[in-house]
Amino acid sequence: MTLIDTTGIHHIRLTVTDIERSCAFYRDVLGFAIAAESSSSPDDPQVRNDPAQLYGGVVFQTNGMLFGLRPVAAADDHFDSERVGLDHLSFTVSSADELSAAAARLDDADIEHGEITTLEQFGIVILSFSDPDGIHLELTAPIG
Repeated sequence: MTLIDTTGIHHIRLTVTDIERSCAFYRDVLGFAIAAESSSSPDDPQVRNDPAQLYGGVVFQTNGMLFGLRPVAAADDHFDSERVGLDHLSFTVSSADELSAAAARLDDADIEHGEITTLEQFGIVILSFSDPDGIHLELTAPIG
C-alpha cells in the first residue's frame, strides 16, 4: 500500500521572469487558452505571495489540465535542467506528421529547436525547444 494515492496531475506552474512575454509564448506558440489572469501587479509583495491572486500570474486551460505561470523570478535568472527540479515538460501532439509541421512553424517563428528524434524503445518521436526563459519543452508523438 502506498502512503498517498494520487489520481493524476491537477496542474503545473512554472516560475518565469517576464509574465507578458511568457504568456504570449504559451498562448501564441502552444495555443493555450487563458482560464484566469491576475488583475494585480506581481511587483506588489502581497500579490507575489498570494495564491488567490495567482501570485500576479496567469493560468491556462489546455487539454483538460491547468498550466500556470508565476512571475517571481529575477530578470537575470535562467533555467538549468541539470539542477534539482524540472528537467523538461513534454506535450503530446497527434502524429509524427504534426511534429514535422510543428518544426516548420517553429522555424517560421524563428524559435530554435532540436532535430526530430525517434526513440524506438519508447514508441515515440520527439522535438525539443525552449520557452523564453530557457525552460526545456518537448513535443511527443507516437511512432507511425
